[in-house]
Amino acid sequence: MTHAGFVLSAYAAAALVLGGLVLRAVLTARSARQRLAELESRGIRRRSAP
Repeated sequence: MTHAGFVLSAYAAAALVLGGLVLRAVLTARSARQRLAELESRGIRRRSAP
């Protein structure tokens, strides 16, 4: 008896979760850059900017 089905489904689930986390991080970073660009275009500057 093999457990290949269980192991493969566990790897697939982990890959889906990790892919979702990466996608969420990319979309969040993109959104933050857009919001920052919008604020800077209105003249609001970051305190950490030189």
